[in-house]
Amino acid sequence: MKPSGRPEILDLLPYLGKWLALASAVAALAGSASAFFLFALDWATGTRIANRWLIGLLPLAGFVVGWLYLRFGQHVEAGNNLLIDEIHDPKKVIPLRMAPLVLGGTVISHLFGASVGREGTAVQMGGALADQFTHVFKLKHEDRRIILMAGISAGFVSVFGTPLAGAIFGLEVLAIGRLRYDALFPCLVAAIVADQVGLLWGVHHTHYSIGAIPPIALWPLVVMLIAGAVFGLTGKVFADATHALSAWVKKHVRYAPLRPFLGGVVVAATAWYLGADRYIGLGIPVIVEAFQQPLAPYDWAAKMAFTVASLGTGFKGGEVTPLFYIGATLGNALAPLFNMPVALLAGIGFVAVFAGAANTPIASTLMAMELFGTEIGIYAAIACMVSYLFSGHTGIYRSQRVGHAKHRHAPEGIKLGELPAYRKAERERASTESREL
Repeated sequence: MKPSGRPEILDLLPYLGKWLALASAVAALAGSASAFFLFALDWATGTRIANRWLIGLLPLAGFVVGWLYLRFGQHVEAGNNLLIDEIHDPKKVIPLRMAPLVLGGTVISHLFGASVGREGTAVQMGGALADQFTHVFKLKHEDRRIILMAGISAGFVSVFGTPLAGAIFGLEVLAIGRLRYDALFPCLVAAIVADQVGLLWGVHHTHYSIGAIPPIALWPLVVMLIAGAVFGLTGKVFADATHALSAWVKKHVRYAPLRPFLGGVVVAATAWYLGADRYIGLGIPVIVEAFQQPLAPYDWAAKMAFTVASLGTGFKGGEVTPLFYIGATLGNALAPLFNMPVALLAGIGFVAVFAGAANTPIASTLMAMELFGTEIGIYAAIACMVSYLFSGHTGIYRSQRVGHAKHRHAPEGIKLGELPAYRKAERERASTESREL
């Protein structure tokens, strides 16, 4: 190809203009959809709290959600994993029906008491809405990848109010150990605009007060290393347990709507008879409590059990807010053991468990700084990176690729969901070779 004689800036300006316009349009749609979703979620949560008997209808709600996806949403049931697959290997434009299906399924799940989150819903709505621009503007594969990533960033930030973390999340979530800088500008624009659109609609994000942060010293740094390892292993257990239960239920319960029905029976009965309402829904009040006072040391484990039972049997929502709950309450429980401020370790756990489970240490560190102040940056970075390493090659998103292995060989480009079978085949091959020798 002959080199162009034009100054590079003449090519750069149209590029910036194109992505400024496209990313802003995506963000406006995603931010507005998420605002509506968050208002609906507040209504669902308030209605359930005021009418506790609704928890008893959770099995029926699960059946309805399962039937809706069986009837109308089989092509979009993979959710976030479908978005990641389409970015790596573009095939078909994501059906717009993903947005209303996941929105309705999540609101129903929260109205009747499933323990699920909200980021998955916002990300899927953002991705589905963004992909409709592929039809409108006849986007090529590379541009389609970027606009999907912008949709993910817009959806993520619109529910948490953290633009920098949201922008990087759209890049970092795709592959372990690799970022796509060609999408950095569109994702940043989408994140900033989506956040502002949500604020214009009147969305209010929860404020977490962490108080004074200790100056950098040897002991707090050591604590971050140890706690980071605990948080990473916790994220790994959460992801592995959710995937294992999902696989087991799909194997033994053939009719899809029965899976969330049975999961609803377990979750509703346990919550009702044990008075365990603090472990269902989003659990934002408990997260706030974790920054203020010591809590029961088993809160994190109970929330994990309720969330695994809900997501693993097919209820819709997301994993991130439950991971925030698990991390904050686990940090709360660990603080006295290390003689550390409760709020500090709750805040570190809040982001670090998420970092390990989602394999997004950079986005998680930025989230800590946006939520709790820049002074927490060094502590959060250490804990999030250690958590990322200790979670291994597993995660909540099975379509996430290995871009660069963490600390143990894994073939580049393989999906996390395919790694167990690959490792098993490698062990069998090594065993066979050993016997032949």
